[in-house]
Amino acid sequence: MTEQATLPATLDAPPGTSAFAFGDPVPMLDRREIFDLFEVAHNGSWYEPPVSLAGLGRCYRMAPHHQSAILLKRNLLAASFVPSALLPKAEFAGWALDWLIMGNAYLERVSDRIGRPAGLRRSPAAYTRVGVQPGQFWWVPRQYIRSDAVEYVPGAIHHLAEPDPMQEIYGMPEYLSALQSGLLNESATLFRRKYYLNGSHAGYILAITDEGLSDGDSKAIRQAMRDSKGPGNFRNFFLHLPKGDKDSVRIIPIASVGANDEFLNIKNVTAEDLLAAHRVPPQLIGMVPKSTAGFGNVKDAAAMFYEMEIVPIQERMREVNDWLGVEAVRFERPAMALPGAALPV
Repeated sequence: MTEQATLPATLDAPPGTSAFAFGDPVPMLDRREIFDLFEVAHNGSWYEPPVSLAGLGRCYRMAPHHQSAILLKRNLLAASFVPSALLPKAEFAGWALDWLIMGNAYLERVSDRIGRPAGLRRSPAAYTRVGVQPGQFWWVPRQYIRSDAVEYVPGAIHHLAEPDPMQEIYGMPEYLSALQSGLLNESATLFRRKYYLNGSHAGYILAITDEGLSDGDSKAIRQAMRDSKGPGNFRNFFLHLPKGDKDSVRIIPIASVGANDEFLNIKNVTAEDLLAAHRVPPQLIGMVPKSTAGFGNVKDAAAMFYEMEIVPIQERMREVNDWLGVEAVRFERPAMALPGAALPV
C-alpha cells in the first residue's frame, strides 16, 4: 500500500486530506516459491527436504488447536507404549513427536561389540538428512554447511516416513493442507495483541459540521483525541457546542465492531480447519461446545479416536521391529481408550 498524501505533521498545520491506493498485484508464486515445485534436490551427499523441517518445528506452536491435537496423539501413543530395554519411554516420546510434527522420524541402532542391537536412540528429524547412497544418513546441525555434517554408520538409521505422492525421499506431515489456516490463526492473534498494546482503540471518524467551531476549538479536540492513545485511553470525552444541533457531531465507526467479528470468524474457521486436518474430536482437547447439545460422550469419542487414529500409527511404528529383528516397539491399549471405561477421577 503506497501513500500519496499524508496527515499534517503538527497540530498547528491545517487539516489535510489523506488518500491512498493499493499496490500492484502480487503473484501467487514468486521467484523464490517457484523452486518449491521442483523435485527433492541433493548436494552430492544428502537430499534436502521439499519443505523446511525446522520451519515445521517452529509452526508446532502456531495455534493452540494444532499443538493440542499433536500432543493428544503423542500422549496416547506414550500411554500405550510398553518400554523395553532397547527403547525407553523418553526416547519413544521424542520419536513419536517428530513423526507427528514433521512426518519423519529416525531411530539410530546402537550395537554391542559383536554387532547385536543394544539400544535405540532418537535422531531429531529436524537435523537428519537422507543420504544419496542407499542406507546412508547424515546429521546436519546447520543447514547447507557440510563441514559440520556427520555421516551415520551405514544401515544404522531407521527412517519412518509419512508417504508423500510427489517424492519418495522424505515424508510429509498429514496436516500440511491446514498449515496456512494455522498461520492465519497465529497472525490474527498477534495482530489483535499488538492492537491492544498499541492502545489506539478509537476505531471511528469524528465528524463535526457545526459552523461555529473555531480553529482553536478544532486544535483542542485534535489534541484530546491524540491524548486518548496509550494510558488512560478509556477516559470519557467531553465536547460542548453551544450553537450546535443534534447532527453537528457524528461518530462514524470504521472497523471497531466489524474487526472484532472478523477476528472471531478467523479464529473459529481456522480452528475448524486444524481439527479437520488432525481429525481430532473437539471434546478431547478441551473445546467448549457452542450449543447446549454438546459434543457427545467423551469416553466413546476417545475410544473411537484411539481405534481410528492411534492404532494405525502404532502399526506403522511396529515397522522398527522388522528392521531391527527383535521386538523393541510394543503397545497395550490404555483403559481410557476402552469403550464405556470409566475415566479416572
